[in-house]
Amino acid sequence: MKKRILIILAVILISYIFVGCHSTGSTEIGVRTRKIGIFAKRGVEDRMYAPGSTYIFLPIINDWHTFDTKLYNMEMTFDPNRGEIRDRDDLLFKTIDGNDISLDVILAFRIDPTKGPYILQHVAKNDKELRKFIVRTVARSKPRDIFGELRTEEFYVAKKRTEKEERAKIILNEILNPYGIIVEKVLTKDYRFPPAYQAAIEERKVSDQIAEKNKSETKAKVEEYIKRVREAEGEVNKMIAKIDGEYRKAKIDADAYYEKQTLISKAILAEGTAEAEGIRKMNEALAGAGGEIMVKLEIARRLKNKRIIVLPTSSGIDLKTTNINELLKVYGIKSVGGKK
Repeated sequence: MKKRILIILAVILISYIFVGCHSTGSTEIGVRTRKIGIFAKRGVEDRMYAPGSTYIFLPIINDWHTFDTKLYNMEMTFDPNRGEIRDRDDLLFKTIDGNDISLDVILAFRIDPTKGPYILQHVAKNDKELRKFIVRTVARSKPRDIFGELRTEEFYVAKKRTEKEERAKIILNEILNPYGIIVEKVLTKDYRFPPAYQAAIEERKVSDQIAEKNKSETKAKVEEYIKRVREAEGEVNKMIAKIDGEYRKAKIDADAYYEKQTLISKAILAEGTAEAEGIRKMNEALAGAGGEIMVKLEIARRLKNKRIIVLPTSSGIDLKTTNINELLKVYGIKSVGGKK
């Protein structure tokens, strides 16, 4: 009887030991709840139990919960085969200019490990409840308002969408951080408009492409025209440069000729001035006392080696009216100035 009692007590003890073993995964944190306050205060213990460990607590009087702190991607998309909701789950809202749009959004978030006890006590009992009732509710509400601030055309601009993604991340963190949720990223994927409006957009895209093509062709024509104008300007500038060169050369030649003629005229003027001065000096000399002598000497010099014929004047010849040349012919003389 005693052996049976001991075996039963051993089985009960072993069961308590094994039932009281609690473990955390590599990315999980544990939170302990005391159901009965014998050695400590009753309720959720304000302590986070680290990942990848095993802890032993007495069963029945203790409870155990875990939360996964790895990065989780919540997909809210048009595709019913993706995300937690196996149905269409994209965000439906209106743009600021009044057009309907549906948008696929991916929210990347994780649990703040230090907030595990607070989450269990005030927010949710497990990851699924936390995602469903807190994260999902907020993530489907606020992004609608934020992305709804864009105009329809702005959804085609990646920069505009990125700006709203960053703003959505900031707003969601302001709301969810107190609940122990940290939002790492807000990403947008595909977006869709109603069929009629989508067709209008496609037509507009085609029109825009045609307009861009026409603009490109016009721009090419303008550039070709500018190229031809520049080529013409180049030819004109070349002609102007050639003419300018010829003009400068002609001017240089003319200036050189003018300078040469100026120098010649100055030389002639100087020579004439000197000659005139010489004549003036000679006149002054001739006008003096020795002038008559100088004249006589010059006459003598000129008459040197000249043949002189003496004509008798007593024979009645009038030298004023007589043709001397004819008279000399008569005497057989050809020239008055002939050499001896």
